[in-house]
Amino acid sequence: MDEYSRFVDWDKMDVSAQSQDTKELTCTDFHELKQLARQGYWAKNHSLRAKVYHKLISNIPCRTVTPDANVYRDIVVKIIGKRNSSSLPLPEFVDNSLIPTYCLNAEGVGAIRKIILCIANQFPDISFCPALPSVIALLLHYSKDEAECFEQVCRILACNDPSKRLIDQTFLAFESSCMTFGDLVNKYCQAAHKLMVAVSEDVLEVYSDWQRWLFGELPMAYIARVFDVFLVEGYKVLYRVALALLKFFHKVRAGQPMESDSVQQDIRAFVRDIAKSVTPERLLEKAFAIRLFSRKEIQLLQMANEKALQQKGITVKQKSCLLMFQQNVHLAVHAENFKSEIVSVKEMRDIWSWIPERFALCQPLLLFTTLEHGCSLSRFYSHSEGHEPTLLLIKTTAKEVCGAYLSTDWSERRRGGNKLSFFGTGECFVFRLQPEVERYEWVIIKHPELASTGSETENHAQPACSTLSSSSIPSDRLSPFLAARHFNLPSKTASMFMAGSSECIIIGGGDGQALYLDADLNHGRTSHCNTFNNQPLCSESFQISILEVWGFRD
Repeated sequence: MDEYSRFVDWDKMDVSAQSQDTKELTCTDFHELKQLARQGYWAKNHSLRAKVYHKLISNIPCRTVTPDANVYRDIVVKIIGKRNSSSLPLPEFVDNSLIPTYCLNAEGVGAIRKIILCIANQFPDISFCPALPSVIALLLHYSKDEAECFEQVCRILACNDPSKRLIDQTFLAFESSCMTFGDLVNKYCQAAHKLMVAVSEDVLEVYSDWQRWLFGELPMAYIARVFDVFLVEGYKVLYRVALALLKFFHKVRAGQPMESDSVQQDIRAFVRDIAKSVTPERLLEKAFAIRLFSRKEIQLLQMANEKALQQKGITVKQKSCLLMFQQNVHLAVHAENFKSEIVSVKEMRDIWSWIPERFALCQPLLLFTTLEHGCSLSRFYSHSEGHEPTLLLIKTTAKEVCGAYLSTDWSERRRGGNKLSFFGTGECFVFRLQPEVERYEWVIIKHPELASTGSETENHAQPACSTLSSSSIPSDRLSPFLAARHFNLPSKTASMFMAGSSECIIIGGGDGQALYLDADLNHGRTSHCNTFNNQPLCSESFQISILEVWGFRD
């Protein structure tokens, strides 16, 4: 049909979806280009999409020496020779990944393997890149020959702009992206996450499939639309679309029995057959409807997760490391080693499924309990300080059970001097286990429309709803996921969730919920905003029966 049709099997393509209009793309403004990509301006014109891809990829900042088409022509004969490429083993870094054919003809299918082998020759530093076969197969649709496709893929791999992450090329980067995706599911797809916890023994194993959903299972028409936007906006688009896929999976399959013994297989099958339920346009619309989703937020989470993996010694794909790493919540909370007077092993595992992935690698460690250490706030601080994060559990005399995941060391309270000032991060949350299980998200993350810019100097003990609704992070600053001091950032970047003094503790903000504990640790009260349609954390005023603080042990 055009000069870019060499590798395409048009009999397998939906030609009716293609337009023959001779459109051109002349804009260079990023915001205009982003809108055109999201709207699918070049999606229905094969030749135009090829030219746009070439333009976008040629503008990627790369290493000084990046292999080009001429390099491919020089090395392909030496590497492949006269052998049939289908008989040649693929490099280990593609991890026996799916090699999608995306409606390619026989020549195109053979070209995928040849290009992979030549890339392995030119990029010895790549150790793990399961998305590569899919990217090559897609770009062959829009390349004049193998050499041109090779050059475009090399430019994507050789991108040297630290702010423009494209494709994971190491096991550390890939595994930390899976953990980051798990964190984001926990934040933005709580209903789907709850389902995953209920039907899967290893939730992280399910989430480790997220790139496969995109670069393997997603049909050609869908991944091409995703790739349109990906080349303009970068890596965050992949997270958005994967979250949207999980949301649609939950919506379509909610209340239905699993079709197989594995939710992993069910999600893969759903993505393969997504055309039965969702159009490409609807998928992208859902992806970009996710709020408070910033590149900076992703970068912070990725950095924290990579650091956690490095501390565990997990940087390469080794069987011994994977066995240690792939411990799920059932293994992290050992039944024989765990004993709480407030929650059962099962309830603690439920809590563990809510915490950030990098800490789910750890085991719970009891730091403080009123049964042993008494009802002293000073002892509470002395036993809790030096530990980050911590988990607070409370059982009332009315048999209610609630608690909070607290991201920041309690020693941070001293920064306010004698004033009661808030600290903490957006990873904090409060929850209730009895009489019903409920997790309450931090108000500013889940309900950004209630937030308005406030000053740190105004963080005195006010009613929780007004205090926490007025505390926010201005849009030009980093997201509140992680403590600012971890990254040598200005203190104003930190957010506000926890507060402590010699007289009381305040933990608040989850969906309008706030928890107050008096100095004697015998009494507490809650504040509940009627803005939210949820049940209160516990009784408005309550007597504490038992209070426990748990840390996280490697």
